[in-house]
Amino acid sequence: MRCEQGQDLPPHVLIFPYPLQAHLNSMLNLAHLFCLFDFHVTFIISDFNHRRLLEHTTAVTAFARYPGFEFRALPDGLPDDHPRAGERVNDLMFSMEKVTVPLFKKMMVQENFLGGAARRRVTCFVADAMSFAPDFAREHQLPLILFHTASASFSWSHFCFPQLLQAQDIPFRGKSMDELVESVPGMEGFLRRRDLPSHYRVDDVNDPILQALTERLTAKEMVIFNTCEDLEGPIVAEIQKHVPRIFSIGPIHEQIKSRLTEKKADVSIIKANLWAEDQSCIEWLDAQPPKSVIYVSFGSITLMTREQVLEFWHGLLNSSQRFLWVIRPDSIIGNEGNDQVLEELMEISKEKGLLVEWAPQEKVLNHPAVGGFLTHSGWNSTLESIVAGVPMICWPYFADQTINSRLASEVWKIGLDIKDTCDRLIIEKAVRDLMEVRKDEFLENAENMAKFVKKSVSKGGSSYTNMDNLVQYIKSLII
Repeated sequence: MRCEQGQDLPPHVLIFPYPLQAHLNSMLNLAHLFCLFDFHVTFIISDFNHRRLLEHTTAVTAFARYPGFEFRALPDGLPDDHPRAGERVNDLMFSMEKVTVPLFKKMMVQENFLGGAARRRVTCFVADAMSFAPDFAREHQLPLILFHTASASFSWSHFCFPQLLQAQDIPFRGKSMDELVESVPGMEGFLRRRDLPSHYRVDDVNDPILQALTERLTAKEMVIFNTCEDLEGPIVAEIQKHVPRIFSIGPIHEQIKSRLTEKKADVSIIKANLWAEDQSCIEWLDAQPPKSVIYVSFGSITLMTREQVLEFWHGLLNSSQRFLWVIRPDSIIGNEGNDQVLEELMEISKEKGLLVEWAPQEKVLNHPAVGGFLTHSGWNSTLESIVAGVPMICWPYFADQTINSRLASEVWKIGLDIKDTCDRLIIEKAVRDLMEVRKDEFLENAENMAKFVKKSVSKGGSSYTNMDNLVQYIKSLII
């Protein structure tokens, strides 16, 4: 297709992530990949997140080197002082439908994103699986691919919602949480009720959040997964029975490095941090022995009580292991006394640990001093740890994290799962097991997994090939 001036135009991809850091991060990585193939990209971002990116990262200026890339900022419908964390992240779902979506639709029409003389109409809409996209795409006859930023296993558990209901695996009330679930094909041997997505833990299956998430996450449009065959091949094969086309291209952050290396370009990826990274922790790690530090971070959404923080602190301290602990300023429930708690922890922990508000996570995980990761099991964190060859202790908070933690411990054998507990003795034992007692076993498994995963995003690997197929598919949509 040519514009009126006769100039060839590349494919134009519209990307719309759910406005949380984990979703934003992986979808910005996808946008970066498309830019490496010289696609034009329009990236929808919330005003709130755009301001945070400008304040804490170089993402906006880094994307400026790709002339076909454009950020378009829209309000997410929430006030700036809304926490956007914990269970209140669900507020975004309803505020976006009320505020963001109407503004997005108006922009698409008024600014000719759906077609115009001087630029190609949107070739393909790549939308977060949490979005409203299917109805909009059908209305405007716009090719749609959904991007599931969580694990494929999480998505599959929503496909199987009817079977779970029929088998009376949900609701959970009165049933054993540790009983194996037999109604999710491919997971019969390891999945317990306890490991199902956290929003399944309701007494009423008509719960509005459960219904909304299940409906969105079982859409049968074409799908991109940030995973690979070595991690979730059997589960992706199950989903393929229901979805016309799947592109498993992960881990995306490592695929970018592979593609940049081919181009002999700077292999650094574009970060989407919404907090300022404390680089001093790298200097601290430089002074620690190899594989001696356990890195502790519970991500961008997890909230903890003061009592939970103290249990983790006692467990870490009693384990006698060095630790680097990320504690976001807004992550402790309730404001009273939090600053004092953190100051006391930092003072007492000086000999064995370091506390920071936010860290350059990928750099930390790849540091030779780090031997373990105490994590909330978010999918981005899980993938980054796997690529770095770092074993995990998993303390999931919600959503897909409950399934991811089970995969890490029971399927991939690269960690320990301590979900639904917060006891200093359990934490101390898990840290000792990971860093001392079973250290060699976990490190060997994690390092082997890292090799397989890195191979998948290298030339000839499954994820590498799937990315090429995705690019060719989008190009084929040009009329």
